[in-house]
Amino acid sequence: MSLRGDKKLEQYLIENFEWFHRHPELSYEEVQTTERIRGILTDVGIEILDYPLGTGLVAVVRGRKEPADGRGSVTALRCDIDGLPVTEESGVPYASAYEGKMHACGHDFHITVGIGAAILLQEQCEELCGTVKFLFQPGEEESHGAMKILKAGAVDDVERIWGFHADPTNRVWVAGIREGYVTAAVDRFVIRVHGVGCHGAHPDDGIDPILVSSAIVQGLHSIVGRNVNAFHPAVLSVTRLQAGATWNVIPPTAEMEGTVRTMNREDRVLYERRVRETAERIAAAYGAQAEVEWVAGPPATYNDEAMARLCKDVAHEQGMETVPEESSMGGDDFSYYEDKDMLGREVPGCYIKIGVGVGHPIHHPAFCVDESAILPAAEYLAAVMLAEKSD
Repeated sequence: MSLRGDKKLEQYLIENFEWFHRHPELSYEEVQTTERIRGILTDVGIEILDYPLGTGLVAVVRGRKEPADGRGSVTALRCDIDGLPVTEESGVPYASAYEGKMHACGHDFHITVGIGAAILLQEQCEELCGTVKFLFQPGEEESHGAMKILKAGAVDDVERIWGFHADPTNRVWVAGIREGYVTAAVDRFVIRVHGVGCHGAHPDDGIDPILVSSAIVQGLHSIVGRNVNAFHPAVLSVTRLQAGATWNVIPPTAEMEGTVRTMNREDRVLYERRVRETAERIAAAYGAQAEVEWVAGPPATYNDEAMARLCKDVAHEQGMETVPEESSMGGDDFSYYEDKDMLGREVPGCYIKIGVGVGHPIHHPAFCVDESAILPAAEYLAAVMLAEKSD
């Protein structure tokens, strides 16, 4: 299939973007999405590697330019592919065909831009040194989809990795780029409080887990203000508290759930310890017991200085405006690809934001991508890959 010419490629990408938007699939259910990506890449002659992923796939563009050192390095671009359990209210003519499912985070944009960048890079492979892998990753919204790619061995040979995200806070032709930490480590906790149930009229006959839980919530929120360096970004939120089934019975148990977001590695360790200590000791003071479950999620995402600088330089060469990328206490499992503890080696990474027009925030039912952002984003990322590997 020939897609020579910007207009022809742009039309092709927009048509596919609208198909992906119309057919969102939730994490690890991206069967149609994967087959659509496979079909597109196969049609344009891009090689697909055989990794046991279930959903998602890995494609590769191999450079034909001889590197000066006699060997070509391997880099990767991550493009996540799953949708969200959100009922769409965007009003676009290509809105989701599935009730309760929507590409509300821009992953349809990520897929399409990744495909476009692969096509453009394939057309310029004579100028490319080494290899670029395109990771069409499932399950990002579940926070652990990157683990499937890692466990399959798809990044065992990758030396640097790039990621990007649709940004509805910036207009088209604007890229948000920053060195250092850009997303937080994401951890979840569940605290189960065990008291003694009794009649609501006779609280002295029991141990009230609701009262204990209330004290624990207040104690947990003191961790940020009294245990963590004030210059270190950190958030603790209790997001669920459940207990009881009727109005006149004090229940025997209560359960709460929440999240901790940190940028600093030492703070992350501190929070787990203090959450456990706070819950267990407050419960003990009331004669109850607290059981703490800590569920570690992705670590913080860190942008390598040299890679971020290259992104800025290429953006300016492409005529794009750059702004400081907003650091977010949200998380992204892209960070697993950089995690030395996970990989056993250093893999520098860079995660940038690409403006898709100012509008509703991600995860909002009316979130919408300006389609005019698709081709420029693909051209930009292809240029970054080419510049990074042009030797």
